[in-house]
Order: sequence, then C-alpha cells, then structure tokens
Amino acid sequence: MSYRIWEIALGAVVLAIAAGFVLFMLQTTGTRLGQAAGYTLHGSFRSAEGVRMGTEVRLAGVRVGTVTGLQLDPESFRAEVALRVDQGLAVPADSTLAVSSEGLLGGTFMEILPGGMPFDLEPGDSFQDTQSAVSLIQLMLRFATGSGEGTGLPDPVDTDSVDEEPAP
Repeated sequence: MSYRIWEIALGAVVLAIAAGFVLFMLQTTGTRLGQAAGYTLHGSFRSAEGVRMGTEVRLAGVRVGTVTGLQLDPESFRAEVALRVDQGLAVPADSTLAVSSEGLLGGTFMEILPGGMPFDLEPGDSFQDTQSAVSLIQLMLRFATGSGEGTGLPDPVDTDSVDEEPAP
C-alpha cells in the first residue's frame, strides 16, 4: 500500500492541530499534569455537597490547591476532606475552610478564609473551623414555607403564641 505525499502531510497537520487543541485546553482550564509540590491539610464537614476529587481550593479567588480525598467518617457521619495546598503557602492556624459556590448555578470550590494567628497549619493538620455547603433547595423550601420544616433548620420564633403574664 503506497501513500501519497499529500496524505502524509494532511495527517501530520491534523495531528498538529489536535496537539495544539489539547495544549490550549490544558492552559485555559488551569489543569496541571502530575502532582504539584505541596502539603496535605484536612477538614471535617457536616455537608460537603458538590465537592469531588480534584475540586479547586482557592484563597482570595486564586487557585492554591485541590481536593485529594473525600470520605465519610462512619462514627461521626461527617465528610472528611483532604486537600493538597501549594508548597510555600503559609495558612494561619485559625483559618476557616468553607464549601463555596461560584453562583446560583455555578460550580463548587473549597475556599480558605485566612485567620490572623501568627502560627501556621503544619502538614497533616486539620482546620478547626469549617463551613458546610448551603443547599439551594433547602433555602428555597424555607423561603416558600416560611419555616424550617423538612429542612433540618429550626423554626423561627412565633411571638404571637408566647404567653405573657400580666403585670402585678
């Protein structure tokens, strides 16, 4: 089977365009090939809804790491999240780790809200303060019904049903 020179050239052009597209995709999405140098931190959440392996970790809107592990603690029934943070980033020990979303229909990411302590978290440490994901459906249900019924949220105080004692 003999090939014409233009068939070989056309195949090379197609392969070059495909390789260029893959490189462009990797650059624009911020995908890193291989594991970046960093250290692991942990957090425990009541709800880690929307968090997956590879979810971005951000500080001040800048990507500083990724989620590397997610599992359920069978004793406390809490989501245990492991994340890798870029080497050289000093996270204050009183920082908060929160599950945030990019908008009503946007994606989910982990956000580090830095504290002010002079001491930093060491590799393998856990965040003491975490904020779980807020469910949009639960918020809409609470708004529509005017209560926390069925949402796991407390009912607002009903001031009309409070018995007042007459003044002496």
